[in-house]
Amino acid sequence: MLSVGLAIGIVSACKDSFLSRDPQGQYSPTALKTPSGVEGLLVGAYAMIDGQGLDGQDPWNNDIQSWVFGGIASDDSYKGTDAGDQPEESFIEKWDFQPTNNHIKNKWRGLYKGIARTNDVINTLAEVKEVSDTRRKQIIAEARFLRGLFHFEAKKMWKTIPYIDETIYKLDDLESTKVPNDKDVWPMIEADFKAASEGLPEAQSQVGRPTKWAALAFLAKTYMYQGWNISTGAANVAVLQKAKPILEQIVASGKFSLAPKFEDNFLIATRNNVESIFEIQYAVSSASGDAADAGVGLAHPYIDPWGCCGFYQPSQNLVNAFKTTAAGLPMLDNFNDSDVKNDQGLKYSDPFEPYTGTLDPRLDQTVGRRGILFKDFKIHGSDFIRDQTYAGPYSPKKHISEKAGFGINGWGNLSSNNYRIMRYGMILLWLAECDVELGNLENARKLVNQIRTRAANPAGFVKKAVQGPKSRDDYSVLNEPAANYVIKTYDQAWTDAAVARKAVRFESRLEFAMEGHRFFDLTRWGIAAEVLNAYVAVEANKRVYKKGAVFTKGKNEFFPIPQEAIDRSYKAGAATLTQDPAYK
Repeated sequence: MLSVGLAIGIVSACKDSFLSRDPQGQYSPTALKTPSGVEGLLVGAYAMIDGQGLDGQDPWNNDIQSWVFGGIASDDSYKGTDAGDQPEESFIEKWDFQPTNNHIKNKWRGLYKGIARTNDVINTLAEVKEVSDTRRKQIIAEARFLRGLFHFEAKKMWKTIPYIDETIYKLDDLESTKVPNDKDVWPMIEADFKAASEGLPEAQSQVGRPTKWAALAFLAKTYMYQGWNISTGAANVAVLQKAKPILEQIVASGKFSLAPKFEDNFLIATRNNVESIFEIQYAVSSASGDAADAGVGLAHPYIDPWGCCGFYQPSQNLVNAFKTTAAGLPMLDNFNDSDVKNDQGLKYSDPFEPYTGTLDPRLDQTVGRRGILFKDFKIHGSDFIRDQTYAGPYSPKKHISEKAGFGINGWGNLSSNNYRIMRYGMILLWLAECDVELGNLENARKLVNQIRTRAANPAGFVKKAVQGPKSRDDYSVLNEPAANYVIKTYDQAWTDAAVARKAVRFESRLEFAMEGHRFFDLTRWGIAAEVLNAYVAVEANKRVYKKGAVFTKGKNEFFPIPQEAIDRSYKAGAATLTQDPAYK
């Protein structure tokens, strides 16, 4: 495994201009101009992925899993916990995005710190002659992959960003990166991923380092994010035609397949499996949690063994989306007409009759809800929740480790549960999106059915658990499903593009719910205002603090550039960064 924690001290001498504090390090740039020094710098660039590579900053501010920006800003989840905890996230949840919001500021700082480190790798490598040509090529490819990833994450957050490569970045010149954000940076991001795909091997000896396939997958993702007009929702067919052959190449490679069970994508025991194209690697031991998944540390239930902190609670809207028809298909248009029964307002000791309607089994791998075993810890109940009246009765589930991964370090909310940022299921559903827009509706249906067939594997269903008498942790598992799971494939031909489009997008929500993608999906499809305003109109009746929240089309699809970044971009008496006009 590639450990992202080892080189943090080594690379602390790196600067990132106006984007972070002054450097505090023990190693001079000259001391790092060796083969081992370059390798240390590269590992330091990887260290920025997990959100813990920036001193003085909470990792959940710039965590790559994007649960704050991609999750609570969407219809998938609420901020959770209680009203007074991390109030800046409450503004994000209600789309009151401000340039002074610390979460937005720190996301910028973290990403551009990562970009600075990748450029430092490339510039330092150029002065080290003792590196073989083969390894030199791969170091540059890995650095460019990471640089593309950091810029991509920034581009999906902010409408216009500066692109900074090794020709711009100068370690000894604080002014060097003060460049304007007046260009379309998508071509530069594409170029990084293309170069990475040409320089990376098809397989790596260390998990955590990207392969050719990971670079191609992210190149396709850059096209998917340009595949629709954000203002009108119209498909950009020419761009989707660029994505399609790359996605088909990944499928045809035979290197990847869907894991047998849906839950295999969310367990420590099944990290880096056949579905994994690129995972953010986490590690924790009794000695250190520096490389653990601290970015999601707050997003754990409020009951023991976690005891903190109750953030990132799934919405009722999301839970309702997992209802199915008697035929086992999603309720594309009327899923939110009625609620899946919950224990809102009930104490744990109060009797509760569970929902008996038909459900997609992925619900209980995604959401903790009353009466269902939560991983392998205990049966979920109202005692999991800090304040049900504020943020409802549900808990997040996918990112939380099973019991074997708990309690290794001082804070039990840290684990080695990797984040599957790029998996094969995404490739299949992006390809289905392309096929819908290019008129290949039947192929899109077959691709969606691959996803649904895996979800329907009964071996992956959550099993029913019965509370035992000894303690809250005492339970026994029965050999039967925990709920009325009914899921089937689409067996009728798809002939209507609008219906097919809706089905593919709905499938993406079900498959990747609570993984930090939802807000950005709604934005790239150009339907964020329509979906989120309809969402809040209903949710405001359940979560009173949402009353008055409005998603403003043409504005809230992107976040404002942090005021701190603008203030620190001054050069020759003028700011080089320009605020998004929607936020002026």
